[in-house]
Amino acid sequence: MDITFTPALQADTARIVARIVAQDDMPSDLPRAMIEGAEASRFKGKAGQVFDGFQEVDGNVVRMALVGAGKPDDRERMAKLEKAGAALTAKYLTSGEEAVALDVASSDLSAEETAAVLSGARLRAWRMDEYRTKLRDEQKRSLKTVIVAGAPDGTEAAWETAKAVATGVEFTRELVTEPANILYPESFVERCRERFEGTGAELVVLDDAEMEKLGMGSLLGVGYGSERESRLLAIKWMGGKDGDAPLAFVGKGVTFDTGGISLKPGPGMGDMKFDMGGAGAVAGAMLALTLRKAKANIIGVCGLVENMPDGRAMRPGDVVTSMSGQTIEVLNTDAEGRLVLCDALTWVQQEYKPSRIVDLATLTGAMLISLGHEQAGLFSNNDDLADDLIASGLRSGDRLWRLPLGPEYDKLLDSPIADMKNIGPRWAGSITAAQFLGRFIENDTPWAHLDIAGTVWTEKPGATWDKGATGYGVKLLDDFVRSTVES
Repeated sequence: MDITFTPALQADTARIVARIVAQDDMPSDLPRAMIEGAEASRFKGKAGQVFDGFQEVDGNVVRMALVGAGKPDDRERMAKLEKAGAALTAKYLTSGEEAVALDVASSDLSAEETAAVLSGARLRAWRMDEYRTKLRDEQKRSLKTVIVAGAPDGTEAAWETAKAVATGVEFTRELVTEPANILYPESFVERCRERFEGTGAELVVLDDAEMEKLGMGSLLGVGYGSERESRLLAIKWMGGKDGDAPLAFVGKGVTFDTGGISLKPGPGMGDMKFDMGGAGAVAGAMLALTLRKAKANIIGVCGLVENMPDGRAMRPGDVVTSMSGQTIEVLNTDAEGRLVLCDALTWVQQEYKPSRIVDLATLTGAMLISLGHEQAGLFSNNDDLADDLIASGLRSGDRLWRLPLGPEYDKLLDSPIADMKNIGPRWAGSITAAQFLGRFIENDTPWAHLDIAGTVWTEKPGATWDKGATGYGVKLLDDFVRSTVES
């Protein structure tokens, strides 16, 4: 979707003119029919509400839309403004109209707030239609442009920054949505090479042979059953001060997860193409940060494998040796994401010695039982890091809920024949998975694990996304960098 700017509305700017309305604060300069119509329709200006009607202006029939943005003092103000922009796009995306005019001059939005509305509008317009060949006309996207009229000074610059983040979210959605016969470890890497070309980021790629030399027996063990080779991808952006230790973002990238020998049930297995959602979020966040030239040193690491039940696949009961030297008794080959992440975590610590680490993974089904699709689970060994991430979640709309870690959970992973098991008992499954990862954090480095199993994909439209990939994590990590490194 294109965003264009014009100083003021003209009679022929667009047939749909939208205004942003605060909750319980109906503008008094609206035509009487719009005011009474909105009241009759119970339009209050809540975030995401839309009311529209028709008016005659200078001899032309104009469609006017009122879009609710919630209360101005809401602590999630920017997320609510994104929701308002998204509601506008959702309303008219397949309406047959090609343009909507956003009358910003009639509101008191700042440049940054206007950019948030535009970000939501663009994000809600994203849809993958590449594989659809028989769409009816009324199903096709018609809306191509949002024309911003009377925006305050600085809006175009603010939009350039917001556009970079939106591009990162869209890249994550693209990666998560692609089917596994198209997106696998090697093609994931190649797609990143294409998207990061010319951005100034440096990509480092390790293949099977290189990882074997490093002793990554845990990550490689997951991929042994696949004809596709595994990959470790690092995306380096060194936009901060020379010598400052980087942040590290680490993502689980299981491009398809059958469960391996511990085979998943057939129904719903097709959803397992999004088991690389953590790696997708890391790649999208790194693209956003590089496009907006973030003043920070950041390493994004993606552990990329395909988990298949071939004759070479890991068996339940096998013991593998991780890059850290710790041994793991693999009792369930469907608890594979932690086996990928542990070697990726060790590698980034030994290679770059990061100041803080955040990993993201669609790690456990237990997380959906705990938090559903509304929030991701947060586990951390550092209160300050956890607080920073929770605050970023509120501002960005990618919300987090902290769950506990502790020695009483950690001992559930003790193995009688190896340093640890890869699973604990049925209860506290998300916690024991986090405890497993915590065993690979060195020197008390501040670390947070985000279990995003319930937030990367949805069966119904949400605040700024349609059914399918949400792009969760990109805005969260971008805000985290802004508020902790660039502030």
